Amino acid sequence: MMKRFDIRVLLGGGLMLLGGLLFLEQFNLLQGASGLFWGVVLAVLGAFFLRVFFQQPGSNWWALLPAFALFGMAVDNFLPERWEAWGGLFFLGGIGLAFWAIYFTDRSRWWAIIPGGVLLTLGVTGVLDDFLKMDGSGGVFFMGLGLTFLLVALLPNPVTNTRWAYIPAAVLVLMGALVGSREMAGLANYVWPLALIVVGLGLIAGFFIRKD
Repeated sequence: MMKRFDIRVLLGGGLMLLGGLLFLEQFNLLQGASGLFWGVVLAVLGAFFLRVFFQQPGSNWWALLPAFALFGMAVDNFLPERWEAWGGLFFLGGIGLAFWAIYFTDRSRWWAIIPGGVLLTLGVTGVLDDFLKMDGSGGVFFMGLGLTFLLVALLPNPVTNTRWAYIPAAVLVLMGALVGSREMAGLANYVWPLALIVVGLGLIAGFFIRKD
């Protein structure tokens, strides 16, 4: 009975908050009322999942993913419409930061570095394309992937030897330099298939290399 009452109070308070914000918006006292409301809702949900993580950090590491994703969407809702192009960065970047948090809370989860770096790179290149209208974002994308694999090789982990990651890191950085250079754009078309082969070989090699 008490639990049902608590839910009613929460829903009622949320509806009152939304109504009040919309009321202020009608009198031009507040802009983006609905965005502000949903931003608060998403932030509260994110805080809930963050609380789930801190209850048992060892086993509830998965809760960081919805927590950071919801925080990213909340920030997107708080921003004015002219910053709409940054929404992808906050969402993808938020999930990317979640993977980085997963790694730093337990360095045996070295694999989290890869999706963390890839998602942050995708978020940055999305802003370069949509907001800044910057040429050569493809080069930035490959550079970001190369840096990601470089960090896989350099950052410590107690599980396995990740020196194999130097191979895809070098290839991807080279690809980034080629794609980002207009003079070398034609050559990049020939290097791209070779890059895929080399990166694939590096990943396979990493499977067979054992911890020292």
